[in-house]
Amino acid sequence: MADAGQYRKVRDIVLADPNRKVVVVSAAGKRHSKDHKVTDLLYLCNAHAKYGVDSGPIFDMVVSRYTGIRDELGIALDLESEFEVLKKRIDKREVSREELVSRGEYFSAKLMAAYLGFKFVDAADWVKFNFDGSVDQEATYEAFRSIAWGRNVVTPGFYGTLPDGHIMTFSRGGSDITGSLAAAALDAEVYENWTDVSGILMADPRIVDNPQAISEVTYDELRELSYSGAQVLHEGSIFPVREKNIPLNIRNTNAPDEPGTIIQECFDGDHEPNRFITGITGMKNFSIISLSKRGMSNQVGVLHKVLTVLVRHNISVDYVPNGIDNVSVVFPTDSVGNKMYTILSEIQKEVEPDSLEVHDQIAVVAAVGRKMAFRPGISGKIFAALGEAGINIRMINQGPDELNIIFGVDNKDFKKAIRVLYDSFAK
Repeated sequence: MADAGQYRKVRDIVLADPNRKVVVVSAAGKRHSKDHKVTDLLYLCNAHAKYGVDSGPIFDMVVSRYTGIRDELGIALDLESEFEVLKKRIDKREVSREELVSRGEYFSAKLMAAYLGFKFVDAADWVKFNFDGSVDQEATYEAFRSIAWGRNVVTPGFYGTLPDGHIMTFSRGGSDITGSLAAAALDAEVYENWTDVSGILMADPRIVDNPQAISEVTYDELRELSYSGAQVLHEGSIFPVREKNIPLNIRNTNAPDEPGTIIQECFDGDHEPNRFITGITGMKNFSIISLSKRGMSNQVGVLHKVLTVLVRHNISVDYVPNGIDNVSVVFPTDSVGNKMYTILSEIQKEVEPDSLEVHDQIAVVAAVGRKMAFRPGISGKIFAALGEAGINIRMINQGPDELNIIFGVDNKDFKKAIRVLYDSFAK
């Protein structure tokens, strides 16, 4: 949605299939690396107004972006009047931060509705928040069905209203959630999420050159990939369509003929029988506290004591690999701050282990795939490939559903480990 060219692409995509009835749009993004996202400009306008600084030059950039798109596309739509009213409200401090930053989506939707000849539906009229910031799904679905059923509509993403009528926004990327709510409200056949990539990639393109897109992925696999570091979708966008068992199709606006990635609860056939790893992801900078104690397996509450210490210091544990007389806890290093020695001292006092060690600079890598459970020897093949590449494995963890294999390596081997797995099992 960055410029007129992208509007043309969206128009062609929507009109290519008459079943595409509801269009949810985001604010105008960057046109090039040195450009600004409209939402960022609106945040700046709010900050200027808060401290009594003139926001005019920044606001003019927002106005110019949308009027420029309108003029290039030849859309007959008066935006200037609305922008003038909005600017006066900003100067008088009559507009909230949430309402102001939501105007990027609002004006994008106004333009796209006029361009397509669809009805504009303000998200404020149907996305209903509770006062705690959660979505009132029942009220939201009922409102949208009453407005949009049987119509071709365009609606803004990212925001809705609180019970008192004030604008409330989702976190950044929240247009994904709005689209999911719209699909669920209308029991859609499919929720198409159009972005700038051709689906979910098997690995991070900053690490692996031109990784393949994943054609099919289950919601459980997607959850594992997201939890382990993959940048996929706004997490809140999954639940509405999953509850309704609506397939989610991630597509590329710039390559509309590519099928993208289909996400759903399960798949009947095996689209790619020779590929058992769905995706490879991970994150750096974890710490591992490892302790051993003779006879631990016969003692009740050792792990509970360790976890209680960590809870006391507000440390969230990601993985707990263990053996008969030893256990390890894995957590982000940043979450500890300067409390590591205090935590170790408390564990020493509570558990009295025979040995207690800390390992820092650890990266966690996850190989995710629903088909791994049906293939014997997968773990052995993965670790053999890593061993041949000279990568030392510092930790191993696998869930009972065998949906993933988690292992830890030194930070310095993080990218190499992902490349080795991709080259060995994805091609």
